Amino acid sequence: MEESMFFGGDYNPEQWPEDVWLEDVELMRRARVNLTTVGVFSWSRLEPAEGVFDFGWLDRVLDLLHDNDIRVNLATPTASPPPWFTMAYPDAMPVRADGVRLAHGSRDTYCVNAPAYRAASRRIVTALAERYGAHPATAMWHVHNEYGTVCHCDHCATAFRAWLRDRHKSLDALNDRWTTAFWSQHYTSWEQILPPRAAQYRANPAQLLDYRRFFSDALLAHYREQRDLLRVHGDQPVTTNYVMAGWTPLDHWKWSAEVDLVAIDHYTDEPGDGGLAQVAFASDLARSWARGKPWLLMEQGVATMYTPETVVLEPGEHVRRSLEYVSRGAAGVLHFQWRASRGGAEQWHQGMVPHAGADSRVFREVVELGRALSALPPAPPAEAAEVAILWDDEAGWALRNPALPVTGLDFRASVEQAHRVLWQHDLAADFVHPSHDISRYRAVLMPSLYLISDEAAANLAAYVEGGGTLIASYFSGVVDPDTRVRLGGYPGALRDVLGARVEEFHPLTGPVTLSDGTTGDFWSEVVQLTGATATATYADGRPAVTRHQVGSGTAWYVSTRLDAPGYAKVLAQAGVMS
Repeated sequence: MEESMFFGGDYNPEQWPEDVWLEDVELMRRARVNLTTVGVFSWSRLEPAEGVFDFGWLDRVLDLLHDNDIRVNLATPTASPPPWFTMAYPDAMPVRADGVRLAHGSRDTYCVNAPAYRAASRRIVTALAERYGAHPATAMWHVHNEYGTVCHCDHCATAFRAWLRDRHKSLDALNDRWTTAFWSQHYTSWEQILPPRAAQYRANPAQLLDYRRFFSDALLAHYREQRDLLRVHGDQPVTTNYVMAGWTPLDHWKWSAEVDLVAIDHYTDEPGDGGLAQVAFASDLARSWARGKPWLLMEQGVATMYTPETVVLEPGEHVRRSLEYVSRGAAGVLHFQWRASRGGAEQWHQGMVPHAGADSRVFREVVELGRALSALPPAPPAEAAEVAILWDDEAGWALRNPALPVTGLDFRASVEQAHRVLWQHDLAADFVHPSHDISRYRAVLMPSLYLISDEAAANLAAYVEGGGTLIASYFSGVVDPDTRVRLGGYPGALRDVLGARVEEFHPLTGPVTLSDGTTGDFWSEVVQLTGATATATYADGRPAVTRHQVGSGTAWYVSTRLDAPGYAKVLAQAGVMS
């Protein structure tokens, strides 16, 4: 699509009078912007009344950008329906788990399973595709924005039941997998099943997990529907933007097989090197979801954002972080947004053109970044890493079970720590699903993979037997894909390959020093050796870190949350790094 790196950001001309547009284009050319995302939140301007379209202003914007050699990532605006839609279809507004139906006044006010919303989405997307699919400015399509809105309404209940029928086939199977014999939850008809709405006490963890799976699929169906409509009228790549946060109910491996280009929104919340580590983590995830192909940074902050999580970016830091994304496979660097908004809920979110204007330090750095990126060729294919980290969204969702032994168990945090230790030692890593072919990696890290299928466990065992090195962390392999505890002691399906059996969990109230001088905290386990040997022990002599030779490979188990130096020491002992 491009002979150079993409550079630009969200452009919202509808927020400004047309005389500002001319200044915008002049400044874009100065900064060497070559791609703008247009129309993300423009539904109320594009369709001011049901079935009545106003494309004149967008025609002028796209023509102006095209005349100045600036291409457009044209968005479908379905993330924020207009007020008239709310008034006409109140049943299409999202309902929280506690039964409160939300009203218009912010963004993401829709239920993706509401027939009226789906029909309105098809109408606006079809109109945009017909009008702009052949426009010379249209370089790609940006479907929706940051998918993730969850609803618990009756439309969702109906769709959930249909999804459950397809997944479980029978009520007997569902009752078994959901362990409904507990607390008298046995279902005798599909109509009795509801979304996991607010209840007296803890919800069924299997129901919670299936609802997240269901919502990932429901949102994906909405994306596919739009993508297929857009493809009728053009051959531009179609994508959407993943928000890199733990709250999104998206199975990213499944989604990434459906988009033409993996694109992420990433906002760091640490200063200095911590922020660079976060950039590396998000970039490696995106590159892995893209299976090594180039990916796109769709949004990032330009400078300090004055929010409850304010992180000050020092002069030059934005440029350094942007180039770090590029070094890890990004095909371009985009931002939210081009020009900072004067009003609205994100008025203190800095733009490439900040409130201080084009003579500001922020804009000078934007120009500097544009100049640097314009000299770079498109991103080459990523080099193969020798170390992999297991990533499974479903396992992360399962670890949100409200009835876990202790609060604070966090799959993403465990994965981030493992990745950061590798990053601190300049060691590249891929992310892989537990069921993927991992045979080419010399080491695979498994941080707190609570849920695992029999097939994935067999895959890991075959990997170790074939000569691989597996490093598993605490609370891994505990439950099956329906959140049922694997019998016979933890870590369930991994016991044989790890050569260890966990009898009990012992959460910690403070740090402990292991026999090798490293520090653990938060969690410990009573581990029995069934073939493995202990390489570090707790003060009472219990095994803390174990090593097991299996076939021509080795499996390690870490039964506590080690600090970064301690985890690095285990990786060094395992031969992952020096």
